[in-house]
Amino acid sequence: VQLVVESGGGLVQPGGSLRLSCAASGFTLFSSYIMGWFRQAPGKEREFVASISRSGGSTDYADSVKGRFTISRDNAKKSVYLQMNSLGAEDTAVYYCNTNGPRRDLWGQGTQVTISS
Repeated sequence: VQLVVESGGGLVQPGGSLRLSCAASGFTLFSSYIMGWFRQAPGKEREFVASISRSGGSTDYADSVKGRFTISRDNAKKSVYLQMNSLGAEDTAVYYCNTNGPRRDLWGQGTQVTISS
């Protein structure tokens, strides 16, 4: 079974930074998948945050996070990362990683990110 486990979330003050990690398992060839980060705020649908190409050479970001967030990956470690800077209240959400689909059966527990003063 293919799984992803998100970690690194927590409580930070406005303007702070946080680095999220996504550890994948059960992928025979992890590098064949375009990976992405998604988030879901209370009462809202999941939304796209960022994606990264198979080799990590290309990235894409939602307009709301462009210039503040950076997605990266390490295929040898089967991991994806999201560096978040200049965080604001609007970034409060549960953050998930998934393939670019995204794949419905791959949604994990996510990691909670809360920005509060």
